[in-house]
Amino acid sequence: MAVGESTRPARASSEKTRRGAELREFLRSRRARVSPAEAGLPDGGARRRTPGLRREEVAVLAGVGASWYQWLEQGRDITVSPQVLDAVARVLRMSATERRHLYMLAGLNPPLPRSDHDRDYLCDGMQRLLDGWLPNPAVILDPYWNAVALNETARHTFGIREQDNCILDFFLNPHYRVRAKSWEQNAPHIVAQLRASLAEWPQDEGFQELFERLQGESEEFGELWARGNVCQPGLLLKEVEHPTVGTLRFESTTLQVPARPDLKVVLHNPVPGSGTNERLERLLRPEVLRSAIRPVAS
Repeated sequence: MAVGESTRPARASSEKTRRGAELREFLRSRRARVSPAEAGLPDGGARRRTPGLRREEVAVLAGVGASWYQWLEQGRDITVSPQVLDAVARVLRMSATERRHLYMLAGLNPPLPRSDHDRDYLCDGMQRLLDGWLPNPAVILDPYWNAVALNETARHTFGIREQDNCILDFFLNPHYRVRAKSWEQNAPHIVAQLRASLAEWPQDEGFQELFERLQGESEEFGELWARGNVCQPGLLLKEVEHPTVGTLRFESTTLQVPARPDLKVVLHNPVPGSGTNERLERLLRPEVLRSAIRPVAS
């Protein structure tokens, strides 16, 4: 018998009990903070002993049975559906993060992370994060690989501008291809990442449009897509042949932004011993910048 094997059922039962208790407290706390007026109900006057909504009111507003909602709040082992949890989350005015937490406590696969901010939200602190990464390149990408923010080193190293689409440039822009010496090494990973995104967002028109353009205009993309590989972003080695300062080698790491889970920060570190640090310092000198390459033509 493997070590710990006999304790697994007990641990699973304990975890289920803990999660049920946490679900109960979570729903009670969310219910207590929503006033009847906020839910479009009369406040009940002096008859209301505690602030917030009653269980029966949540059930009516969510379109579920009162007994069923009571069982849910008690953490009982009942069948739940995403549609019902979404209705409860709506009535209790949950944020995207709270809704995802509700799914996990109820034992369902959580929905994809969603931002509580609109698509135009990009706080000044995120730009300061990129600028604080200088002299190394840093870029923020939206789900479709559009560069929504970048620092000066990324601009001059890769020749990209804000709103450039990095995956389209990767496969369709000959100027980018000439400089990307690690293209053959990294192309399969890029395609595998896109496949993962398409699976997560199957109805998203933006991903479909991106995929159709790549499939229609890049034979190499089609060949790599046919392999069927899938992966999430990880550490990539990038080698860029800069026309002014020569070969630059980076370790590229992708991080997610908690406040905007639809965005990713791509940070580049010079490969130790490659001479990239010295070349970046030279690239950022004013006299060199004046002669540096222009942004990539789209």
